[in-house]
Amino acid sequence: MTTTPIPAVTRSLLVRIEAKPGKEDEVEAFLRGAIALAVEEQRTIHWFALRLGPSTFGVFDTFAGEEGRKAHLEGPIAAALMAKAPELLAAAPVIERVDIIAAKP
Repeated sequence: MTTTPIPAVTRSLLVRIEAKPGKEDEVEAFLRGAIALAVEEQRTIHWFALRLGPSTFGVFDTFAGEEGRKAHLEGPIAAALMAKAPELLAAAPVIERVDIIAAKP
């Protein structure tokens, strides 16, 4: 019997973002610029900005534990996104808390 090692990252967030019509380029620019803030977050292990479709974007990030995920949700990227939401987003971001059960380092 083989066992699967516990990944170094155990928590993540999957965020789905829908841009208002005509605001797609601004949402993309916002996400591209947010990498600088993500780099500063010591507890954020990985941070990915995604384009899922013409007006649909996403963010996937990972953390070693719940403390990192909580800190990220209360941090500058989330605050900036929520401040821009009325101007740029068609709906509130859909934030899913995801537990990582296996990972390839």
